[in-house]
Parts: sequence; C-alpha cells; structure tokens
Amino acid sequence: MTAAHLAGNYAPVTEELTALDLTVTGALPRELTGWYLRNGPNPADAASAHWFFGDGMVHGVRLEGGRAVSYRNRWVRTTRFTDGARPYDEQGRRDLTAGPANTHVVRHAGRTLALVETALPYELTRDLDTVGPYDFDGRLGTAMTAHPKTCPTTGELHFFGYGMVEPTRLTYHRADAAGDLVLSRPVDVPAATMLHDFALTARHVVFMDLPVVFDLELAVRGGTMPYAWDDGHGARLGLLRRDDPYGEVRWFDIDPCYVFHVLNAHDAPDGTVVLYVMRYQEMYRRTGERTKAGSGTGSASGSGSGAVAGSGASGGRAVLWRWTVDPASGTVREEQIDDRAGEFPRIDDRLTGLDSPYGHVACGSSLVRYDLATGASAAHDFGPGRTPGEAAFAPADDTPGGPGWLLTYVHDAAIDRSDLVVLDADDLGAPPVATVHLPARVPFGFHGNWLADRE
Repeated sequence: MTAAHLAGNYAPVTEELTALDLTVTGALPRELTGWYLRNGPNPADAASAHWFFGDGMVHGVRLEGGRAVSYRNRWVRTTRFTDGARPYDEQGRRDLTAGPANTHVVRHAGRTLALVETALPYELTRDLDTVGPYDFDGRLGTAMTAHPKTCPTTGELHFFGYGMVEPTRLTYHRADAAGDLVLSRPVDVPAATMLHDFALTARHVVFMDLPVVFDLELAVRGGTMPYAWDDGHGARLGLLRRDDPYGEVRWFDIDPCYVFHVLNAHDAPDGTVVLYVMRYQEMYRRTGERTKAGSGTGSASGSGSGAVAGSGASGGRAVLWRWTVDPASGTVREEQIDDRAGEFPRIDDRLTGLDSPYGHVACGSSLVRYDLATGASAAHDFGPGRTPGEAAFAPADDTPGGPGWLLTYVHDAAIDRSDLVVLDADDLGAPPVATVHLPARVPFGFHGNWLADRE
C-alpha cells in the first residue's frame, strides 16, 4: 500500500521541466512582473519515510507585464541530493549542508534562499539553479528556520536556529538589510522542542516553547519525525525586546498546544503583544495513549487544507486563534477566532510585525480572508476537487495593506493538473482575475513568495 504522503497529489513528479508562453484564462495584471516561487518535498527516488523528508523542489512561474512567460521546476542540489550526505557523520559531527531545503523560498539582500529548519539555506539563481549552501560568510553556525521575518522598517532579517543539545537548542539571529549576520545569541530552554516558527513585532521577538520534544529513541529508530508530545513539558511564549537583544527573555505560560505557523503579531497601544496563530490542540501523540516524549507519533490526519493532510501529524486540525500577551500582568489571553480548519496563514508581508488588517488562510477547497479587527471573513471556493495551497500576497502599489492579489497553485483532481490562480485580495468572492495553466502537476508543498523584479 502506497503511503499517504506519496499518493495522489502528494506523489512526487519525476521530471524537471521548462515551459514557455503559458496559456492564461482571464487577464494577468500588468503590474505583476517577477517570479511566483513555491517550495516543497519531492523525493528524487520517489520514496521517503515521511512527507517532511523529501528532497526540495522549487516550482516557479515567471510573469511579465500581463504575460505568463514560463514555468520551471528544479530540485535544490543539496549535498544530500547530489552526494547522499547525512546530517551526522560516523563521529557524530553535524553537517549543516545535508538537509533537503524543501520548506520555503525567500529573498533577502538580493539572494534567493531555499530553506529547511534542520540545515543551512541554499542559494538559488534567477532560473532556480543551485548556487550552494549559504552560511552568511561563515558567520552562521546553526541551522536556520524556514520562517525568517523581514522587518519592514529596518529591512533586517530576524530568524533562529534550533538543535538537539545545548547551547544550540535555540539561537536567535539577526542579519542587517545588506545581508550581514550581525547578531547571534543562545536562548536558554529546558528541552529540545520542535520550534518551527516564531513571531516578530516592531519591538519584540516572540518564541514558542511548546510540548513537542525531541526523542532520541525515535531518532535512532528512524523513518518518522523524531519528536513526541510531552504532557510534562508545558507551553509558554518568550518575549525578547528587540532593543535589548542580549537581555532577558520573559516567559508566559499558555494552555498546552502546538503551532506550526504564525499569521502575524504586533504591539498594541495598551502595551500588550498580540499574536495570531494556527493552533492545534496537540501534536504527535500516539492514538489512545497519554504519552510523554518517546512514545511515537500518530497517523496522518488532515487540517482543512489538502497540503496539510498526509504530514503524519496526529494533532487533528488547526484553527485560527489570537493570543494577547500582557507583560504588566504576566498573563496571556487566549481566544479562538474561527472554527474552520485551515493552515498556511499569510499577510501582506510589508506589514510583518505591524497591525495588519487582514490575513489569508487555506481552508480545504477555499482561501479565506479574515478581517482581524472584526473577525469577519470572506472566502473563495475553488470548487470540488480543486485544492489551493498557501497564497502569497502580491501588492498592486507601494501602500502596505493596500490593494493586491493572492497567488496560489491549485490542483485539479479531475484532470490531475495544476494552475497558478490569481485572485483579487479585496474581492475573494469574484471569479479569478487570471488562471495560468501549467504543463504539469505541482505536488502539494509548503511555502513560497511573490518576488517582484522591482524589489
């Protein structure tokens, strides 16, 4: 029986393609000149023990002044892909180049980087060829999260790395707008937890220390995620002031849960810090057991988006929550915003760390736009058998939070093909502005961005 993460639209594609002059239904906005890129696991040998483990493949569509110029897909040539390199050698030394580079693709200081949280970034060319691993001129000595945050005010790139042993269980990093790594500091945490994402505001960095803990037995056994739910670990948020990056990290307890992805965060006028997250009640607990770390993981389950089912996560479904951290009282107010299951939340990235009015979430066959002030929502339903992935925001002008478009790959199960669909972000109920018909199927994957030429 084929594993869920290797079947249907999770199944890897076997060829790298370049196709020119793509067919378009509708009219592409002439303002869109650049690349839409999205990363995801695509095991070169068409086999992997877990969805998260497959070799990274970046799928890109080039748009220029109303034309869909090209589509191309390329594996990221990591040392694991080209040489079969392993994360640890026989002496136990770590090789930070030996990751799959399969989770995200971002741009900073003119470099396009393919990311995975367990290894170094890999730099790509404009045509998606691999340049090689990138370690900030030798300054980066840890892995790099796949979810760095660019401050829209300073242009700095904030990120972290996590590992299994002290002192690298958690390290906070900051690169300036020119791309120089200018800050790295360890953060003391009591255990090696799975830290997939974090939050940034204008004044704070927010870490999430949640009860999914590294398990050596699972790691030695192999073939699954080496993490398990630990009822004894607890859950908390850590606030670090950006103007005092080597200062105290203040920790605030929350109800046990897990979060893969943060929508956004901001500093409120009353001194509180507000986070919007996709919250799972739990993650990686063996079915029917009250486990602690070491017991194993559950079976695959969906989370409202086709691109989340099959992850091997046993936490069920993620829904949108708001956490309001009050440093004065030392408490966190936790509120559920919606009961629709979804994942892959995104905003207009020019409002990262600021009070974004809207957020977008993939929910089954729909993309949902949330008004974060009122809780109201609007949705675009792609129809039966048509499943969107994460939607990146492409701005129409220079006004953060202004008009723009949502770009996402949509898989059509009836014909087993994929499209790049462009929606008006302010009118999700309307038909697509444009649909770019791709020459091949784009397997379900993770994250990407619209990279405009003018940036």
